Amino acid sequence: GKKLGYTFNHGNLHNVSLGQGQEVVAEQALDLAAQEGHWVILQNIHLVAKWLSSLEKKLEQHSEGGHRDFRVFVSAEPAPCPESHVIPQGILENSIKITSEAPTGIHANLHKALDNFSQDTLEMCSQEKEFRSILFALCYFHAVVAERRKFGPQGWNRPYPFSTGDLTISVSVLYNYLQASSKVPYDDLRYLVGEIMYGGHITDDWDRRLCKTYLEEFIKPEMLEGELCLAPGFPLPGNMDYNGYHQYIDDALPPESPHLYGLHPNAEIGFLTQRSEQLLRTVLELQPRDGSAGQGGVGTREETVQALLEEMLEKLTDEFNMAELMAKVEERTPYAVVALQECERMNVLTAEIRRSLAELELGLKGELTMTSDMENLQSSLFLDTVPESWVKRSYPSTASLGSWFADLLARIGELEAWTRDFSLPSTLWLGGFFNPQSILTAIMQTTARKNKWPLDKMTLQCDVTKKSREDFASAPREGAYVHGLFMEGARWDAQTGIITDARLKELTPAMPVVFIRAIPADKQDTRGMYLCPLYKTRQRGPTYVWTFNLKTKENPSKWVLAGVALLLQI
Repeated sequence: GKKLGYTFNHGNLHNVSLGQGQEVVAEQALDLAAQEGHWVILQNIHLVAKWLSSLEKKLEQHSEGGHRDFRVFVSAEPAPCPESHVIPQGILENSIKITSEAPTGIHANLHKALDNFSQDTLEMCSQEKEFRSILFALCYFHAVVAERRKFGPQGWNRPYPFSTGDLTISVSVLYNYLQASSKVPYDDLRYLVGEIMYGGHITDDWDRRLCKTYLEEFIKPEMLEGELCLAPGFPLPGNMDYNGYHQYIDDALPPESPHLYGLHPNAEIGFLTQRSEQLLRTVLELQPRDGSAGQGGVGTREETVQALLEEMLEKLTDEFNMAELMAKVEERTPYAVVALQECERMNVLTAEIRRSLAELELGLKGELTMTSDMENLQSSLFLDTVPESWVKRSYPSTASLGSWFADLLARIGELEAWTRDFSLPSTLWLGGFFNPQSILTAIMQTTARKNKWPLDKMTLQCDVTKKSREDFASAPREGAYVHGLFMEGARWDAQTGIITDARLKELTPAMPVVFIRAIPADKQDTRGMYLCPLYKTRQRGPTYVWTFNLKTKENPSKWVLAGVALLLQI
């Protein structure tokens, strides 16, 4: 605009940020600009979906009779799902479309982070050496936290909108602190950057720990002694000018790999696998919905669904008889209460599965009118996804329908075995519970009652055994043996009894049986321990269950950066 003489000062450039009743202002600006040959900027048009058809008509009208210099610039956020595609086809067809995509890879992100500054920035602080070193470390920190998102839940439990504003404000804070003090206040800087500037976006405690750990690794006194590596093979550069730093990135930064983020190479395999599965699922959903499966196909969609439906109804066992089970329980111990709660939840789920499948069967036979719910169920069965009404009554899972149903039958089998006499199984399948926290709490309650300890002063101790499930014939006197845990981001070395680096292509190695018992909180030893979160699925985030302390010889920060966690399902 400036180059061609269009500015706000000249009165020939109009900017309207839409939302909160700004549509009338936008229409007036468009009418004036079309007459006079001005430019109009309309920001965030996705916020006024109902007005967009009027905008389309107005643009069409002015494109024929308007001034030849009249131009309109429109901006909108990308839509999160197909239902949010609100921009009319006419506007899209007649416009020149430009998308602004964030750079990919550490290399591009680090250059972009450094582009926010100049030679003047590097020279403005009296403590030049300290300022330059910390500024470069902050640029690398910004590039890492922004790009780590691509690794999904192993990168960050939740995605955060870190922006260049966070970086530039952090550098301003750095400048003010260094000007006011002769010593570098490392703790204050780490706190302000990690807890406020970047931490202000973060809503998950484990993500906050990750952000804090990065800053503890990147901003510390060793950085001024030339002993700090930002990543394996990438030392923090010495005192250079602005162009020298850009050149250093090109010359010294190793090729893109998970190592640059502190992650294991397996993290890349995991995220590429998930991306390709998502692509293939989308392609599958685009298939035509009617007609047969073509020559050599298995039959029509209805036939496929009918066969699956019959098989599921046949395999599904009867619901638990709660009155009978209640009568069988002699003493309502914490463990017995958990077993009864799990049976009740299982009944709710299996009743819905049986009801919806029986209803669909009648619909396919023509005895009932097909409703939208029945069509959705039919579509889910055909596409091998878990139906929505089942998910609502179920437990978190990322499995396809076939695996999910097999897992459901295994869970029912475990509950049947447990409720025969309500004695605690020799090893518990923690992943088989709707609510795994309930059994872990029951372990603490049982120990607290036995030893007359206050429950709020207790914690769980996690000892990893060297044995597998088959090696245990009975439950322990106190606590419980637990099987079915998996580790992501590293592996457990059973011989040495510590966390160690994962083997390549082993994404989620199984853990040996874990002995969990309750102890007074003040007796817990946290030295040489990694506080490892336990999640229900690889989605992490809201599926958090508990924290277990696992032994490590290496600094726990290594496992924090690697996103190491225990999982109940893979």
